[in-house]
Amino acid sequence: MTILVTGGRGAVARGLAALLVERGIPFRPASREPAAPGAAPGSVHCDLTDPATFPAALKGVRSVFLYAAAEGIDDFVKEAVTAGVQHIALLSSSSVLGPDARESALSASHLAVEEALLAAPLRTTLLRPGSFASNAGSWAWPIRSGAPVRLPYPGSHSDPVHETDIAEAAFAVLTDAGLGGRAYTLTGPRSLSFEAQIEILAGVLGRPIACETITPAAWKSSVADYIPEPYADALLAYWAASDGVPVEITDTVELLTGHPARSFATWAEEHVAEFAAPQA
Repeated sequence: MTILVTGGRGAVARGLAALLVERGIPFRPASREPAAPGAAPGSVHCDLTDPATFPAALKGVRSVFLYAAAEGIDDFVKEAVTAGVQHIALLSSSSVLGPDARESALSASHLAVEEALLAAPLRTTLLRPGSFASNAGSWAWPIRSGAPVRLPYPGSHSDPVHETDIAEAAFAVLTDAGLGGRAYTLTGPRSLSFEAQIEILAGVLGRPIACETITPAAWKSSVADYIPEPYADALLAYWAASDGVPVEITDTVELLTGHPARSFATWAEEHVAEFAAPQA
């Protein structure tokens, strides 16, 4: 049973690949840039927006770990069925459960991929993580430099989930037939505001981190060079709605992996070097 692991340079795919290697399970890493730094050895070319790359990547594959890319999903499904793929585990998002999922830039692509897979003659498992703990990496530069973290809604809650827990959940559904064919919402163990996450990072670093509240317009302007406007607007709307409102937590990580979800503090300790000030 060969498993195709797409998005091979991503943290979840890398974690999944390590588990498959450890257990001796055949798999094929795939990446849009298989020769780029961070790609797994032996990666094949699979650009999820380029159907020409699908046949070779899917040849002989029976299961797929799939990143959500709506642009080429209909062609991917068609080629997967032709290749004899039996099971696809999709890395989706819990944002698809929101009331405006079809219109929101945060969820529309994920929802389109989910619907295409569920309409196909394929066994589909939906992994729907909430907020990745690694999203805190966007604060690394100001924290390293001693500048305040500037946020429009510092009291906004999320459910930071460790990428290793997502990888382990993916491993479980891909290797245990009894777990596949369902939808799973994955969260971390606690609902945390941005302020609380910053306090945890400060504790790990052993120094205070300032947090400054700015207007939504100011934040949007500050990220305009790298976050498209529709996505920025969707993030602001989500943060406003969850300002002071805890996120519902699930025990799905423990159900799939056999252990409680890793804490945000664990993630922070593992990534402390990314936030530490440069040594003089």
